[in-house]
Amino acid sequence: MIPCVAKAEEELARVRLFACLNARQLRRLARTVKVREFRPGVEVVQEGSMSGVGFFIVTDGEASVTVDGSEVATIGPGDHFGELALITEGERTATVTAVTRLRCLVIPFWDFRRFAKENPDVSWALLQHLAGLLVGERERRARAASLHV
Repeated sequence: MIPCVAKAEEELARVRLFACLNARQLRRLARTVKVREFRPGVEVVQEGSMSGVGFFIVTDGEASVTVDGSEVATIGPGDHFGELALITEGERTATVTAVTRLRCLVIPFWDFRRFAKENPDVSWALLQHLAGLLVGERERRARAASLHV
């Protein structure tokens, strides 16, 4: 199911990763978006697998994010996941499970990759975002290590 392009543009504009895009770029990216809906309890992506190849933006509902079986976050409208898969094409680093009925916009990685190559501002924003994730992970591990000393 493809959403109304104007509605998809609105949702994309709310994602910090896409804040650098102009209206024309947002419209172009919005044309690649698909809508996916998930029932409560359904795993959208599974840690350690190549599941759900794409970038997901939550538009409605709530999901749980787990790593190694432990919940690390709860996400909802405006949140997104799957950015690492856009770059690595590797296994998912977390499991995302719908807690309530969940609606997501999905950008397949091959569409995103083409878009990012044509729009270097997006590539730069993604690089900055991923660097922030790495710093956050380093800080989380340092806090966890200090608790076990």
